[in-house]
Formats: sequence, structure tokens, C-alpha cells
Amino acid sequence: MATSWTLGCDAADPHRLAAFWALALGYVDEPGYDEPDGASIIDPEGEGPAIGFLRVPEPKSAKNRMHIDIRVAGEPPWEMAEREQLIRAKVAMLTAAGAAAEREESYGEHLGHVVMRDPEGNEFCVA
Repeated sequence: MATSWTLGCDAADPHRLAAFWALALGYVDEPGYDEPDGASIIDPEGEGPAIGFLRVPEPKSAKNRMHIDIRVAGEPPWEMAEREQLIRAKVAMLTAAGAAAEREESYGEHLGHVVMRDPEGNEFCVA
């Protein structure tokens, strides 16, 4: 049996960052968690880990050592043209929500993933 766990994240504005990641991942606010200096989101299906965001005074200062990969195309095998459309649609949605696209990485002639930054500059990928 796997151990239950929560991903903990530092944030300048925990509620804004929680709202962004809830949109990105299809999560919802954790019921009963109402803190001015913290926010928590959960998978409504109960399968993914909770993600907590706590206010910290210092800004982000270096590259993430861990990051989230959003896998919009699911598991392989993939139809590569359809996969690219799914990636580009998610990138557009997240950009409109405050993220920034950094660069695209390819797998041969096909789009592999897009490196992005969330509204507080944390790196993540859409694949």
C-alpha cells in the first residue's frame, strides 16, 4: 500500500497560486481548509495527492529541483498530431491564466513538451 502524501509549496500569494494549480490540474479547494496564509487543493476523484500552498516572505531564488509535469495526452501510445494539439490547447489555457511559456522541446520531429512558469515563476512542463 502506498503512503498518503501532500505536495507542499511555498508561495507569495498562496490563494492565487492554489487557484492557478486547481485550474491547471482539475483540482478543487480542500473543504474545511480556510487559512489566510495558506491554501490547499485536492483531486475531486481522490486519486492524486493534495497540494498545499503556504505564504513565505522570501521570493523564489533558483531553479526548481522538482517540478510538475502535466500530461494532457495520457499514456502512450500516442497519435502525435492529436497529442500536439492537446499540449498547445493546455499551454494556451494556462497562459491565459497567468503562466508563461518558456520553450518547446521536441522528440525528433514531434513536439515533446513545453516548459512553462506558473504565476510565481515555478517551472513546470506540459506534455
